Amino acid sequence: MNTLVSTEELAAHPEWRVFDCRHDLANPALGEQQYLEGHIPGALFAHLDRDLSGTKTGGNGRHPLPEPKTFVNWVGKQGLQLTDQVLCYDGGSGSMASRLWWMLRWVGHESVAVLDGGYAKWQREGRPVTLDVQAVTAAAYPGRAKMSMVAYLSHVEKKLKKAALLDARAPARYRGEQEPIDPVAGRIPGAKNRFNNDNLAADGTFKKAASLRAEFDAVLAGRNPGDVINYCGSGVSACHNALAMEIAGLTGSRVYPGSWSEWSADPARPISRSV
Repeated sequence: MNTLVSTEELAAHPEWRVFDCRHDLANPALGEQQYLEGHIPGALFAHLDRDLSGTKTGGNGRHPLPEPKTFVNWVGKQGLQLTDQVLCYDGGSGSMASRLWWMLRWVGHESVAVLDGGYAKWQREGRPVTLDVQAVTAAAYPGRAKMSMVAYLSHVEKKLKKAALLDARAPARYRGEQEPIDPVAGRIPGAKNRFNNDNLAADGTFKKAASLRAEFDAVLAGRNPGDVINYCGSGVSACHNALAMEIAGLTGSRVYPGSWSEWSADPARPISRSV
């Protein structure tokens, strides 16, 4: 399993390694609080700021990638083995869960999937939750970063005219009409908009592969998936688009972790607006 898992499938496999990735950008402590108030049995908690991000410098974005060795060490502390099937979930949409999904694949763990519908669907179906925090034995994890999955700032700047940039933010933010999080509104020049929430059906689960394929094909207009650089505000919902592309069979895209929060930090970098 390397993309999506249903609640039914997870319930049938209690041996899978599970990570709770719930997070609220406006209240970074909320996700862990919710985890301690109840989570899927066996799940460990992965904090976006503490575990899935590196040190912020003020110019490298709100959720910069940690150093590969740092993240691999964290993975090892969770007791993860290369043979483990991993399942990531969040409150519902999969945006936060897809960040861990992408990062695990980044360091070579291919058997990782996202829970379709997340904790919200699990709860709606009346499935078991627990307060217990599972004890794990730390182990050395042999992960190695795949640099081909990442578009760093220098790569984006160099490929600006050739790359197929996909902006996962809401349309109003993409157009530069509003910016509720970062200091500067706008987008990276040449970017197309694919709002990551459009990857979901009305019930909060991902759309079918054929629908996703048709929608991404329409945005990409013939561009090779391997040329795609997914970005968003801080490299989180960009991973949601990367996951949706994988579901659709459009493999090989990159994620720009610094995203708009890094790009816009330097006033010398060009920006575009539709207003």
